[in-house]
Amino acid sequence: KGIPIYSTYSATKAALRSFVRTWTGEFAGKGIRTNMVSPGATDTPILEGQFGANVDAMKDQFKAMTPMGRLGEPEEIAAAAAYLASDDASFVTGLELYVDGGYIAR
Repeated sequence: KGIPIYSTYSATKAALRSFVRTWTGEFAGKGIRTNMVSPGATDTPILEGQFGANVDAMKDQFKAMTPMGRLGEPEEIAAAAAYLASDDASFVTGLELYVDGGYIAR
């Protein structure tokens, strides 16, 4: 989703999606799978760096925008990435996996 004041961030995400789609066809014959993880608001120190004294209010706003009503944990994002890198995902390629508590579905 496009978020006001985050146009550069949104553009870089779109570029990554394009790379994944292109690389999927380009590298499949070499046995290379390409996927991406798109996390939602995650409870990491970067939030404090971005929002400073307003961090608690922003966390509440992110929670309100997320159907699951909470921020993600770094371990949840890592688990999704580990799955995509594992043999369990050996037939998964060209995928954008949203690990966002349902945010994109809203």
